[in-house]
Amino acid sequence: MGFIIPAWFETTAMTVLVLILAADLLLILKRPHIPSMKEAALWVVFYVTLALVFAVLLLWATGSADAAGEFVAGWLTEYSLSIDNLFVFVLLMAQFSVPRRYQQEVLMVGIIIALVLRGVFILLGAALIENFSWIFYIFGAFLVYTAWRQAFPGSAEGDAQTETWVVRVLRRFIDISDHYDGAKLRTVVDGKKVLTPMLLVFVAIGFTDLIFAIDSIPAIFGITRSAFIVFATNVFALMGLRQLYFLLGGLLDRLRYLHYGIAFILAFIGVKLVCHALAVNELPFINGGHPVPWAPDISTWTSLAVIVVSMVVATGVSVLASRREKRLAASAAENEDR
Repeated sequence: MGFIIPAWFETTAMTVLVLILAADLLLILKRPHIPSMKEAALWVVFYVTLALVFAVLLLWATGSADAAGEFVAGWLTEYSLSIDNLFVFVLLMAQFSVPRRYQQEVLMVGIIIALVLRGVFILLGAALIENFSWIFYIFGAFLVYTAWRQAFPGSAEGDAQTETWVVRVLRRFIDISDHYDGAKLRTVVDGKKVLTPMLLVFVAIGFTDLIFAIDSIPAIFGITRSAFIVFATNVFALMGLRQLYFLLGGLLDRLRYLHYGIAFILAFIGVKLVCHALAVNELPFINGGHPVPWAPDISTWTSLAVIVVSMVVATGVSVLASRREKRLAASAAENEDR
């Protein structure tokens, strides 16, 4: 990392982001509703623009294009992985029969829970990287394994079952009603105060996102060593996730090849981490404890190009396949009518 981020910039940026999140949450609590496609699209554009403005400000504050490049590459990676989260979120909302009117609030609270938990993960990861360079071998191998699991999944159902297990444990120790009472966490049943299923939904969403963070945070550390940039990429990706849920909710099934693009990105970053681990090697059984001279140095801009191309190709192929199926279905329908 050949740049220094001023402390005043980190403090100011985090303060502004917290205020935006708080204002967003208050807006939802004050006016719960089902956002239209236009409203969701405008919010997505707003948060994407906000992320790009942040990248420009980071460039200005550090005087380093690498800092801005690392943020953009990390943000795009986190955003693409967050889209994968949406598949599980759709399953959870259906599983808990969450009224659509209150799904915004559920997602927002879940996102805030996830940000707190991810902050702990990021601090832990930064400390490990600072003191144990060999951790890159573990991160790299884990990402390659995760890429394989992404390419040949069934993971969405598995994650949903994990949430079911968490919910069952909670039900053993807490009295929870069978029905919602608006967006309230507590209600009264037969004169007794009990918690509503909304609590289970909050826990399930937050815990699900934490599981995804186990994959995504090592991936972002493969792009940047700055804990601030890692956390910033997570904040910007998660801030737009709620609106993206309503914008893409009905289109997720059409992005059938998206997981291959995500798998390729994870595998690429995993290989990059292993290459970096070799370049700074201290393990005595590898090259006598010395850095490996032939280990390639993959630049931030190469990573950014690979991420963008992977997502564009995966999305483009998914759209083309969906259109082809529609044409075949229409042709088959015409043949039946004849």
